[in-house]
Amino acid sequence: MMIPHKNPVVGIDVAKLAFVIAIHESPKTLEFQNTKQGISQFIRWLDQMNVKRKHIRIALDSTGGCEHALWEALELAGFDVRQVPSNRIWAFTKSEGILAKTDAIDAKIIARFAHSKPGIGRRLPSETTRKLGVLIAKRRQVVKIRTMLKCQIKQHRDPQIIALDEEHIALLNRQIKTLESQILETQAGDVELAQKTELLRSIPGIGPVLAATLLGEFPELGQIRRTSAAALAGLAPLNHDSGKKHGKRFIKGGRKPVRDTLYQAALVASIHNPQLRVFAQRLKAKGKPHKQVMIAVARKLLLSANTVLKRNKPWVIEMK
Repeated sequence: MMIPHKNPVVGIDVAKLAFVIAIHESPKTLEFQNTKQGISQFIRWLDQMNVKRKHIRIALDSTGGCEHALWEALELAGFDVRQVPSNRIWAFTKSEGILAKTDAIDAKIIARFAHSKPGIGRRLPSETTRKLGVLIAKRRQVVKIRTMLKCQIKQHRDPQIIALDEEHIALLNRQIKTLESQILETQAGDVELAQKTELLRSIPGIGPVLAATLLGEFPELGQIRRTSAAALAGLAPLNHDSGKKHGKRFIKGGRKPVRDTLYQAALVASIHNPQLRVFAQRLKAKGKPHKQVMIAVARKLLLSANTVLKRNKPWVIEMK
């Protein structure tokens, strides 16, 4: 494969069994097995470029965890690796007018996107942070199953089915309790996570679940701008205007698990956080719908979290 630049940009489309790589402005692609051996082969291939590893920029997509082994190996090897947001890749593909979809096309698109947007993407979180994210995701999954069973059990009349559901719910309760203990142990066992947890919990309205969710699934928090934080969580209000028409603002995209947890916390924060209580009352007095008020409170809560982590100081009330 021809290497067009001294500082090549590599795009990687990752799947469960294999990953396809493309280099910006090179027409060819290569495929490697998504195994320890395949990853080692890929790194040896990269070294054949005769370019310092730190000067090779690599972008890969998010595939629900299939990319983690590759991401970690490349990071440890000293390459400049970033995970790019899937929604940004999709929008970029649409803007390029590309309708076809193959692994090779996706890899080329990722390489092209990374070249045009060099600052976009996140670094590999620490191993403990990744573990925390997995535990939080598993807890959310188990809670969702329990909620579904609790709804279904009200519809059953057969005592045997009800007993089976009750037994299942009791098992899920134990699993949730175990997961919550593991989440707390993971946070307490890491000095940085423990400190950040304490800072987040200083904000009225942020409980243990939201604090762990922010740390495990939003590791960039505290290192980014306010507008970026709101956008990544899908809480930034988007305009819908055209000419003289001024449509309603709406939210879209972002990390849904983070946004959903923030919304639930906003219901509590709008009552128990003195600053956000006044803010919510002011919006309600203007006739804003309940859901819109809670979204605004959730956004404020997120921005407070970003601020305390950035300043490395506990929350203090700032009434206006």
